[in-house]
Amino acid sequence: MNHIGTKTIETERLILRQFTMEDSQAMFENWASDDEVTKYLTWPTHTSEEISKSILRDWVDSYKMPDTYNWAITLKSLNNQPIGNIAVVELREKAKVAQLGYCIGRKWWHQGIMSEALNAVKDFLFDEAGFNRIEAKHDCNNPHSGHVMMKCGLKYEGTLHQAYWNNQGICDCCIYGLIKADK
Repeated sequence: MNHIGTKTIETERLILRQFTMEDSQAMFENWASDDEVTKYLTWPTHTSEEISKSILRDWVDSYKMPDTYNWAITLKSLNNQPIGNIAVVELREKAKVAQLGYCIGRKWWHQGIMSEALNAVKDFLFDEAGFNRIEAKHDCNNPHSGHVMMKCGLKYEGTLHQAYWNNQGICDCCIYGLIKADK
């Protein structure tokens, strides 16, 4: 493994970059305060920008660690303003596995933005950071998240029954994965 941390990644439409404290208002307004965005997530909807600031403080501080991979998703056309986030939410060092989590503001759903971000992060983690496996999971009641995973080459591996918890309560979870050799 070659932990190099959250490096800026550029795609056709996006710049994936580290968060800064100046992102709190955009984070709050663009996705963190929306109950529809957080419906299937494991963290509660933010009720104030102060909550977003507190989270960002932790995230910005975590960039000191080279095994932190947490990107702000920004559209080039929106002047560097974050519209979502994609991150390694679980890292299993010995197996070289990165589990990804992501969310994006509702205004940007169904435009291929999350697939573009996931593809870029997947390539970065395989090619530059040296991971061998990328995986992601979602509440089975949220199939759109699974469509993003499949569009990016991750394969459905199974359903873990009653093995996950999110803002809807205990739920079934679908898991997808991809190893570097199959990329």
